Amino acid sequence: LEKKYDEVCEFYKKHKTRINYMIYGILITAYLAVVIAACSLNFHRALPLFVITVLAIFFICWDFLTAKYEDRIAAFFSPAERCLKKQWFWLKWVLCAALIITIICWLIFDTTKQGSRQLISFGGLLMYVLLMLIFSKYPTRVAWRPVFSGIGMQFVLGLLILRTRVGFDVFNWLGIQIQTFLEYSDSGAKFVFGDKYTDHFFAFKVLPIVVFFSTVMSMLYHVGFMQWLIGKVGWIMHIFMGTTPVESLVAAGNIFVGQTESPLLVRPYLPYITKSELHAVMTAGFSTIAGSVLGAYISFGVSSSHLLTASVMSAPASLAASKLFWPETEKPLVTLRSGLQMAKGESKNLLEAASQGASTSITLVANIAVNLISFLALLNFLDSALSWVGNLFDYPQLNFENICAHLFMPFSFMMGVDWEDCFIVGGLLGYKTFFNEFLAYERLSKLIHNREKGGSMYINGVKQYMTVRSEVIATYALCGFANFGSLGLVIGGLTSIAPSKKKEIADGAFRAMIAGTAACFMTACVAGMLTVPGLEVPCHSLLGNASNFTDFPANNTELLQCCQDLFT
Repeated sequence: LEKKYDEVCEFYKKHKTRINYMIYGILITAYLAVVIAACSLNFHRALPLFVITVLAIFFICWDFLTAKYEDRIAAFFSPAERCLKKQWFWLKWVLCAALIITIICWLIFDTTKQGSRQLISFGGLLMYVLLMLIFSKYPTRVAWRPVFSGIGMQFVLGLLILRTRVGFDVFNWLGIQIQTFLEYSDSGAKFVFGDKYTDHFFAFKVLPIVVFFSTVMSMLYHVGFMQWLIGKVGWIMHIFMGTTPVESLVAAGNIFVGQTESPLLVRPYLPYITKSELHAVMTAGFSTIAGSVLGAYISFGVSSSHLLTASVMSAPASLAASKLFWPETEKPLVTLRSGLQMAKGESKNLLEAASQGASTSITLVANIAVNLISFLALLNFLDSALSWVGNLFDYPQLNFENICAHLFMPFSFMMGVDWEDCFIVGGLLGYKTFFNEFLAYERLSKLIHNREKGGSMYINGVKQYMTVRSEVIATYALCGFANFGSLGLVIGGLTSIAPSKKKEIADGAFRAMIAGTAACFMTACVAGMLTVPGLEVPCHSLLGNASNFTDFPANNTELLQCCQDLFT
């Protein structure tokens, strides 16, 4: 029996590749048979499965062809590349002129159709670019390709998602699927904390979502899906924006993971990157949020589709802002030709990966909980102290939110927020910058719930909720880790990964936080330009105040529908 077993093992070792191909072939055939059967029974119901299968086949073929015929493909396109380089001097001016003319024409037609509010957001975008240029580390050394292509990618993504029916439906569908997926964490929370776990909503409903999401991300890392996805997104940004592979990969990684986790993807290369690349790595972390906390914000009631869109749009914006605020003045050492390899997970199997993901989330959950306890307590004390000072001058309403609101009001107005909502959004931006975005989104969710409930817009002269447009812009503006709490986290995290860069990290961290904040504001401006005015407030509130009619274009069908619904 032992001899037969050895013979079987020897046969398997000898024909391992063929046997594996046979097993894969049988599994793929079975999967395709399931897909065909599902499509033949009900194609509409099986459409998501069909689309995912087609995309998987396309990318598998793409990877196979590029791996096998990379040299031939490069040789085929090399004459076109040489011709482009030769004619680039005059061609770039033609492209710039065409781009400017297109933007002007689009603004004219869009303003005619949608109203003039989009122009304020466009002016805000120009203002933030100008401010970044004025306070740039090397204003005369700015390479404009990453800046314009980054803003262009932002605009195209926004246009596809916010203005096209297909793009909106896809991201809306993705948002719904993520919400449904996150609800599975309830079963674990219910088992551990009991049937009344929702009585302590934040501790027993929101924080378990972070644990669940962290576990799933760890499993996706183990199977290599996350590295593949990040590599593809990073490659797109590298090609279109001309940024280096390291900063492109980290920016792509920040769409899915946190600001201290994404640099781990390129850990071996961090000691060799330039100051500008290091600044870009930190900026990318400050201008995006991690997938694990994204689930928590969705559970608050913030729009899942807008949070997803903001996460994707902020990646190119972070590189554009970074290259404007700290231009490249050195020669990058790490290029595509040097064979960039992403770090892999340390777990040996899928169960270990799941367990590691859950264990890793303990630190994150504890950090979120203790930060919120300390920040809310500190905020309450600060408000009491400021109110006491205000009382001395007959102004007891003085508090931290009021100060932040006045400070950030001009910035929120230039993003395209309605003037009457600028005070509220300014306060949210203050919470996000000086405390953290968790606190800001929690406040925003209360405003969203107040609007959905209806009722009076003002109580004792205090506005209870904002328009939908203002909520959308605020969602994009808050979608980033750029706050003073994260500043210490980034310095500590990156220093432990790359000790040789300790001085450069400390010198550039604050500038990176400012650049990250500006990138979030730029994303909000693009959202303000592309958000279509709709029915902003409940019908009874809208029709009860005639002045609100001026906010709508003449051909507003939602307003007509509102009147018809009330009449019925």
